Amino acid sequence: METIRLTTAQALVKFLDQQYIEFDGEEQRFVKGIFTIFGHGNVLGLGQALEEDCGGLEVYQGRNEQGMAHAAVAFAKQMRRRQICACTSSVGPGAANMVTAAATATANQIPVLLLPGDTFASRQPDPVLQQIEQPHDLTVSTNDAFRPVSKYWDRIMRPEQLMTALLHAMRVLTNPADTGAVTIALPQDVQGEAYDYPASFFAKRMHRIDRRPASEAALEDAVRLMMSKRKPLIICGGGVRYSEAGAELQAFAEALHIPLAETQAGKSAVPGSHPLNLGGVGVTGNGAANAIAKEADLIIGVGTRFTDFTTGSKELFSGPGTDILTVNVSEFHALKLEATPVVADAKAALIALRQRLEAAGYRSGYTTEIEAARAAWSEEWKRLAGIQYAAGAFTPEVSGHLDEALPEYAEALGSCLTQTRVLAALNRLLGDDAVVVGASGSLPGDLQRMWVAEAPHSYHMEYGYSCMGYEISGALGVKMAEPDREVYAFAGDGSYLMLHSELVTSIQEGQKINVLLFDNNGFGCINNLQMGHGMGSFGTEFRARNTSTGKLDGPLVGIDFARSAAGYGVITYTARTLEELEQAVADAKRQTVSTLIDIKVLPKTMTNGYGAWWNVGVAEVSGKPDIARASEERRRFLQQARPY
Repeated sequence: METIRLTTAQALVKFLDQQYIEFDGEEQRFVKGIFTIFGHGNVLGLGQALEEDCGGLEVYQGRNEQGMAHAAVAFAKQMRRRQICACTSSVGPGAANMVTAAATATANQIPVLLLPGDTFASRQPDPVLQQIEQPHDLTVSTNDAFRPVSKYWDRIMRPEQLMTALLHAMRVLTNPADTGAVTIALPQDVQGEAYDYPASFFAKRMHRIDRRPASEAALEDAVRLMMSKRKPLIICGGGVRYSEAGAELQAFAEALHIPLAETQAGKSAVPGSHPLNLGGVGVTGNGAANAIAKEADLIIGVGTRFTDFTTGSKELFSGPGTDILTVNVSEFHALKLEATPVVADAKAALIALRQRLEAAGYRSGYTTEIEAARAAWSEEWKRLAGIQYAAGAFTPEVSGHLDEALPEYAEALGSCLTQTRVLAALNRLLGDDAVVVGASGSLPGDLQRMWVAEAPHSYHMEYGYSCMGYEISGALGVKMAEPDREVYAFAGDGSYLMLHSELVTSIQEGQKINVLLFDNNGFGCINNLQMGHGMGSFGTEFRARNTSTGKLDGPLVGIDFARSAAGYGVITYTARTLEELEQAVADAKRQTVSTLIDIKVLPKTMTNGYGAWWNVGVAEVSGKPDIARASEERRRFLQQARPY
């Protein structure tokens, strides 16, 4: 047997360079490159291997381990899980920084390969710099924190263990039904240890992603169920996009006259203007989709994992006689809500189902309901788009909370812009082919309700883990995946302050991204949540500590975000009027480096709820009557919701 003598790290790089994927007959390299932040735990092992021979892998320099790993997650998501980037960090805090990104990947079922450095396998120098010592178990290191958030986890204690570990890693990374974060911990001494590896291990490997067909029995069950229903509603999930099944879903809906609603991950699979597309559904859904959902006798979930935001904490789809049909490549998700499952690729299953239902003469029983729901929402959208602040005579969209403080905010921000008006303007200004990126706060909800996404894969929300700080890193990953499209990160001031380090990486790499920073001087989304459930405004506004009260109820703490970002080399703007926003967007389009528009918006001017409940923990004992009422309302909704 022919062998090649390599270090563990060199063998790892050589193997990754030879991984390819085939989908629908098209072949492409699976690992595009590797994000790095070098430290003593990886620079002399994996760093040396990459410097000496990285093959066709591109090597990127991150600025924060969580940030670079989130960029890798976003890259894989935008590539529909058919190409990935790896990430390597040093031991200890560098590795710990990637744990959050691992959770983001796994929650969203996005493949990412994480290669954190680890302590010495030999234990000779223990405890090494940045090592955690646990007297009850000396095998434990920071990297064990990756175990619960990874779909596959391994630690390479001997060079020859790398071979089985990498084969298992590729199994998970290329499996549409069970992908997520893969973590391979690399002890720093083992990285440099040599072994005679079989040459065949480094041959080109093709990982074929097959479209799993639906079984005949499952199709018969689905057809039988659908034939008994008159008012079905399709829930378009992210699996539709990963399967490239948007056209098939649209054809299915048109042929059978079935309306569809979108999850955050499914949005932009079907054009938003399509007459059967009702838009976002659930807690952050709009009035049209939620109204039809409440009356539907069959929910057809295609490629969705039915999160609480989609199901309204299982209350939205709980009508008498409402059944659930699922099409999902994952059996785990297909069996949720006691559904009739079709465990299959979305595209293959939709084609097979449509053929059978058309042959049976099926057509839904809707008459004017779909058109009426869309028309009503269109009028509401126009109202939201036209909301303008007027001092002394203004009721915010989220009212009864900080109404009396709005003049103070208007003065501090120097702006009277409302968030819904800004979003409507941006939907018009950015262009259909632009990709919008978001993750947390009130913006994903507003975008799911108000954003009309026309072009395929133009809407990129990370709403599985909803990780603050994902937005800018995510925009970088999206831009790396689609360099010819304009990419816009929608971030609140709270999220921007959490993490924006990869703005620097975007400048370094020449990957232009555009940051739309909505500054309302606080954690506005959570302020809505607390005040909407009977609390006061507590710890969610950005206010200075008041020396008289000892509390954070002093003056508002303002930040010039444009000035801050300009120090990185970003082209920046500040928008306090709609005219300034329009001018900034137009000029940003002409730039070739990353841009940031600091948009000052009033709090409480985001959209509010549209008929879907969210089950959140509420205190059952409180001296506040409003909290007691919120607790009672929760008990009432729980009685109406599906118990599991």
